[in-house]
Amino acid sequence: MLVGLHSAATGLMAQQERLDAIANDIANVSTPGYKRLRVGFRDLVYQQAGMGAGPGVVTGSGAAAQVIGRSFQAGAQLETGRPLDVAIEGDGFIRVRRAEGTIALTRDGSLQVTPDGRLRTSTGELLDPPVRLPAGASEADISIGADGTVRVGNQVAGRITLVRVTAPERLAAAGDNLFLPTAASGQPVAAGDARLRQGFLEQSNVDLSEAMVGMIEAQRGFQLASRAITVQDEAWGIANGIRR
Repeated sequence: MLVGLHSAATGLMAQQERLDAIANDIANVSTPGYKRLRVGFRDLVYQQAGMGAGPGVVTGSGAAAQVIGRSFQAGAQLETGRPLDVAIEGDGFIRVRRAEGTIALTRDGSLQVTPDGRLRTSTGELLDPPVRLPAGASEADISIGADGTVRVGNQVAGRITLVRVTAPERLAAAGDNLFLPTAASGQPVAAGDARLRQGFLEQSNVDLSEAMVGMIEAQRGFQLASRAITVQDEAWGIANGIRR
């Protein structure tokens, strides 16, 4: 019976982790460039069944949820008409530098201008290499080419660097819609096929209807695991109440 309680308890934890992942996706359904989480389940340790069981009969110890990466399927592109909004077409990321100096990647193309004229992301990370606009530049005069070249009128102010990695699903999430390269993802290299589209933003790739269905499934699984614990507890109560 203790094995049954343990299996049901791990089922509760697994479904809770799935609910947390789906809730995070739903909370970011309007975040530009957000990539939804992919959650899978794995079996825990199997062991030989107890006395009386036939040869080769094993019992499991429940299941566990595991985040297996993110879906980097491109989201829909929304036309904003804003000169500093750019959507990435193809397999690529914008390279930025975080406050502590580390390099990160993002698909969020909602760019802003710092007081000293440098381009940054909506969460404050500066582009790497930096792009600085001339003093007094107006957004209406800014044009961003498909190759990332930033011009203010006829003057070239810099270039937005697009990079890619071999295995994007292995990137480590760093919060604020940023990803960090890992040994499993590979190091960033130039994304020759990726292009920028000015005046557009890539939307989140979360399918809200699919997320709601997944949440209902996780809630049902949680309820069933909870019911299994109740049944196990009742069985223990009956066993303890038997008088010899």
